[in-house]
Formats: sequence, structure tokens, C-alpha cells
Amino acid sequence: MKPLKLAGLEPAAVFGYFEKICSIPHGSGNTKAISDYLVSFAIEQGIRYEQDSLNNILMYEEGTCGYENHAPVILQGHMDMVCEKDADCTINMDTDGLDLDHDDTCIFAHGTTLGGDNGIAVAYILALLADRSIPHPPLEIIITVDEETGMEGAAGVDLSRFQGRTMINLDSEDEGVFTVSCAGGARGVIHLPAERRVVYGPCVKLTVENLRGGHSGVEIHKKLANANKVMGQFLKRIQDRMPLCITKLQGGAKDNAIPRSCEAILIPLGMNIEQINDIAAQLQAEIRTQFDEPEAVVRGDDVDALGGNALTTECTANVISLMNEVPNGVQSMSEDIAGLVQTSLNLGVLSLDEELTLTFAVRSSVNEEKRELLRKLSDIASHYNGTYTQMGDYPAWEYKKDSLLRDTMVNTFTGMFGKQPQVVAIHAGLECGLLSEKLPGLDCVSIGPDMHDIHTSRERLEIASTRRTWEFLLEVLKAL
Repeated sequence: MKPLKLAGLEPAAVFGYFEKICSIPHGSGNTKAISDYLVSFAIEQGIRYEQDSLNNILMYEEGTCGYENHAPVILQGHMDMVCEKDADCTINMDTDGLDLDHDDTCIFAHGTTLGGDNGIAVAYILALLADRSIPHPPLEIIITVDEETGMEGAAGVDLSRFQGRTMINLDSEDEGVFTVSCAGGARGVIHLPAERRVVYGPCVKLTVENLRGGHSGVEIHKKLANANKVMGQFLKRIQDRMPLCITKLQGGAKDNAIPRSCEAILIPLGMNIEQINDIAAQLQAEIRTQFDEPEAVVRGDDVDALGGNALTTECTANVISLMNEVPNGVQSMSEDIAGLVQTSLNLGVLSLDEELTLTFAVRSSVNEEKRELLRKLSDIASHYNGTYTQMGDYPAWEYKKDSLLRDTMVNTFTGMFGKQPQVVAIHAGLECGLLSEKLPGLDCVSIGPDMHDIHTSRERLEIASTRRTWEFLLEVLKAL
């Protein structure tokens, strides 16, 4: 038997369960073994449990002496982790456990991700359930699968037997930061027919590149240019001078990333490359001035081709008009939380093949605003005689103005540590949105210990922060 790498660290039970979890492969989509381990834990501890067909685990524990009649509190986290490793790492993350270590400050895994996101939540929960001396109200436990690949576990879990409407989510990575709201979202796609014909004439390649890019949720409010929208402006300015036909159009790779580059090949019917680059130079200067894009490049280049299978001039004009009409970026800011983007969308992928497709990541912390923005995309598609499809819809976790849980946690944190926690909302998705839809009236806060470089082989979990967060969690349960 291998010696325990985390032996001697406190809290011993938390780190003992965390080490056990790390010994079991539990990447997203590979959760049967870890789910079965949680079942064996529940059986051993005499705790009522459910394991569903997705491998989600639910547990139910009575309140301790004096807390039996209190309202239940839900504790929630996910059992899957992101599996990334260094090129020279020999560990098979589908079948092998992790090679844990620590430096007295942080825990890490040699050559791989650590899975502190969200193994530490599961370790907290198991350590709490295993110690009957810890006072707490009745507990209802949700440990979901495949959060990292789309929150499939939270989407599919059946919570109809749950009585609790107070939930502590343990899937945050910054100690002293309480997350109280997150955006819902969906992927919307506009499809436009591509009417082509053979067109002869010199070809020109248009390029927009060297933009900074970024996350379409947490960075959408920054002054970052969207390469697909810049290309729309470029094409429109050329079209205002002369007719043209597009043969190729491609920009961005993922709907949830602000695109850094876009490329088009076209046949300009009457304009030379010098005139096109005059337009490019002016647009480049504007993008560098209006946005935080000091390295932005907009240019045209001759292509060694004479014509091709191109969109008709009418279809090209329709495409350019659509590219410029569709909304992009921040649509509204929150009135409740200063500086929070409430609703946004990102034209993340632009692609021309048998048809033109424009793929958007739509986010909002207000469900009705999200639905209205998605309807707007559908209406625009219809206006251009296109079609619209939608997928990956998940609800917002809306901000709760009156929250007993938030007030209790803020007061407890301030009393323990002599400072106020940060209360924040994020313009990205958490499982809390899906779970709050299943549990109407849910009062929820998300917390966690300090972690660094999650989802990379440099991932670190701070030991002292893990202990403080554990102690804080126990005090909150006592207060509830």
C-alpha cells in the first residue's frame, strides 16, 4: 500500500477523503468508479442515498441533536474533473490515480490536473457526514457528474424528493468570495442559404487578425474587438464602393471565445488592392483607437486566382448586411450589482460552406432577457430568409435581493475573520442555475477555498485556505 502523501495535513479527514478521491479516475464522462465509491461510503456510514442512471449521487442525513427539526440545508458539488497532463506525463488519467504531493503551502499533482475543482467539495461533504460530533441541521447532498462538459448531471438529476431550499454550493475557487448569481445561456445559430455561381476576376484575401480575444462571458465587457464583426465592417466599406462576390468566409473557432481572427476571399468587381488597403488602413486605425487592440491588423492581399465558385452579388450583399445587423457584445448591465454584465452575446463562429452560419453564445442573469435576445436572433434569421436553431439552453441563477443564507454567511465570515467577504455575481454558468430551476425559491451561495491554475497541470489547492473554508462551513451550518 502506498504511503499517504497528505498524511499530517489538517483537517485530516478532509485531506484523507480528498486523497482517496484522487486515487480514483474521475474525469468527465468517466464517473462510474467514483460514483460507486460514494455509494460504498453511504452504505458504510448508514446514510440514505440514491444513485441515478447518470451516476449522480444524492444523500440524506438527519440533523444532529438539537437540530433535528431545523429546515434542511443542501450541500452541492460535482464529482468530475478536467483531465489535462503534461506531454511527458505517463499517467493514464482514464485508469490511474493521481500522483499527489504538497510543499506545505499547496497540494498539487505531478504532471496532471489536481481536480481540486471539484474534488475538494466532495471531500468536505464526506468528512462532514462521517463525523457525527459536528452539529448541523438535516442535510441533503447533491454530487453531480459531468459539470465540466456541460452540466449534464445537474440538468438530469431528479430533486423532486428534496425538501431544502437553502443550498451551499462548494464549487468556487476564491476564499472569501461569495458568488450569489450567474448567467444562464444558450447557443443560437443563424443559417443563411448560400447561392453560388462561377464568377471570373482577380481574387483578394481580406484578413482581420492579431486581436486579443477572450472569454465571451467574463471578458465580454472589456474593450475587445470581435474579428467577425470587424470583417463585417470591412466588407461593407468595400461594398459601398463597388459590387463584390465572396468565395470564402471563416472566423472564430468557439462560440464562447471572442474571435481573434477572420478571413474572407472575394472577387471585387472594379477595385484594386491599393484601394482596398486604403480602406483597411483606416479601419485598422479605428479599431486600435476604439478598442483595447493595439496589435490589430486589417489588410487585403492579392490571391493568385482568377475567379471561383462565389456567392452572387445579391447573396453577398445579404450576407454583409446580416453580419452588420446582428447584435454583439454587452446588451444590458445589472441594476442590482454594480459592474455586472446582465445580458450579452458573442458572434463566436462565422463559417461559409454549403450555407452561411453565424453561431452565438448568449448569456443573461435574467431569464426573460435571455429569451428575448434569442427571439431577436430568430427574427433576424427570418427577415433574411434564413433559419434559426438553438441548443445548450441553461437557466440563469437570478440574484435574490433578500437572502437569509447570504446574510448569515456574511455575518459569520466577518465574525470569524474580521473582514467583509466579497459578494459577487458572474457572467458565466454554474450548476446553481439548473438546480434553482428544479428547486423554486432556492436561496443559494457558492464558496470554496483558494485554488490556482485550475484545469491545467499547474493546478494548486492552498492547504491553509482549505482549512479555513472548512471551519467556516461548520460555523455556517451551526448558525443555520
